[in-house]
This record gives sequence, C-alpha cells and structure tokens, in this order.
Amino acid sequence: MTQDLDSAAAPPTAPPLLVIDSVEKRFGRTQVLKGVSLEVTSGEAVCLLGRSGSGKSTLLRCINHLERIDGGSITVAGQLVGYRWKDGRLVADSDARTAGRRSEIGMVFQQFNLFPHLTALENITLAPRHVRKRTKKEAEETALAMLERVRLGDKARHYPGELSGGQQQRVAIARALAMNPKLMLFDEPTSALDPETVGEVLDVIAELVAAGTTMLIVTHEMSFARDVSSRIAMLDAGEIVEDSSPQEFFTQPASPRSRAFLAQHRA
Repeated sequence: MTQDLDSAAAPPTAPPLLVIDSVEKRFGRTQVLKGVSLEVTSGEAVCLLGRSGSGKSTLLRCINHLERIDGGSITVAGQLVGYRWKDGRLVADSDARTAGRRSEIGMVFQQFNLFPHLTALENITLAPRHVRKRTKKEAEETALAMLERVRLGDKARHYPGELSGGQQQRVAIARALAMNPKLMLFDEPTSALDPETVGEVLDVIAELVAAGTTMLIVTHEMSFARDVSSRIAMLDAGEIVEDSSPQEFFTQPASPRSRAFLAQHRA
C-alpha cells in the first residue's frame, strides 16, 4: 500500500489567532479605518507601521473593544470581542462577556496607565484577583514571576513615582502578561520614554517575541521592527497597503506608499 508522501509530510495549518475582516471605523464624518483586513497566527509578532494619523492606534483599540467598529468583524481565538451574531448581524454583547473576552488580550499603551497609589506588585495583581478571581497568594506569585521576567524583581514594593519611565513600562508589560493573554497588543510602547530607557523596553519585547508570544506591535522603531518581527503590515490612510516579510518590506517594498514612508524613516 502506497502513501501520499506530500500530504503525509504537510503539517495541518493552524487557524489565525487574530482575524481582522474588512473593519471600518468612523469618528463623525471622518473614516479612520477603511475596510482593514489582517490576520496574525499564533507565535507571530507582526509590526504595524505607518504615519501618524494612519489609524494604527485606533485599530488596536478596536481589537480590544476600547473603540466600537462600524463595519466588518474582529475575532481573537475564534471569538468576537464586544459583539455577538444575531439574525445575521453583529450586535453589542453583554459587559460581562466582553470583559471575559477582553481578558484574553494584553494591552500595553503609550502611557503606562499605572495606578500611582499602588505598588508595582499591587498594580499587577489587581486584574488577576478581580477578573480571574485568583487568590491574593496566587496573584502575587504570578506577579513576582512576571516582574522577574521583565527584570524588575527588586521593584515589587516600589510605587510608580519611584520608577523610571522605562521601569514603569516594564511593569505595565508584566501587568499584561500576568493575565496569561492569548494575544499581546503594543501601542507605541516606547514613544513616551527618554532615549536612554527605550532599549530596556525593546529588549523585553524582543525576549517575548523569541519566546513565541503572539503580538501585534505599533511602533516607530524601524530597526526593531526589521530585526524582531515575523511580518510587517503597513497602514496608510486607514488601509493596509502592504503585508510582507521584514526583508521584503525594508529592501523591496511593493507599495509606493511604503517606499515614501521608508524614505522618511530609514532603519
């Protein structure tokens, strides 16, 4: 009996973890996202590049349902976030179900958004205790492990005001990781940092990439995007104009808009 060697050798294709399908978003009369479609597979680190005002941050906020979409759909691990299907159309989901779906998505913002009256440890344990219903001991054990992971194990009892900007952003990363999310979103994580602290945050993100963390990263750090990403997606005027490997994007971009962007932002 013979065997089809080609079919036997071909591994099954994993479904995308994140599926953005024809997403539209408007603010008043201004259409910010114009039918954006993008997929991210488990283990991928996709960098989303584009000029200021191109819709990058808005797209991330739509994924996490911090902004409502006006068309299309977004699924994470096969689940809608903030919506459900009813009679063939999307309708708003309950707050409880939305919170549960959102807990699977870690988000790191431009600003650190830490509670100034809570220590680093307390900032990190807040969501696991109240959303995941972890005990204080369980949440603190996870928080301490995450602080070690971002090289801040000695800062657990420090308040945000006692930390540098880079350290605060690493606490914010640890806070997101403590929820064990399926997907991590980074929205310009170094834009609010002094130049001398940018590297320490990028190093932590690069380590997460190497560990196979699935993420979508909005960044203006061209060298970082070139060196660590699985793919580059270029967003311009609310549209994905290119989706390619870092090598292709930085050496032979297909889109004229990508070429114009790179001419101003050489890595």
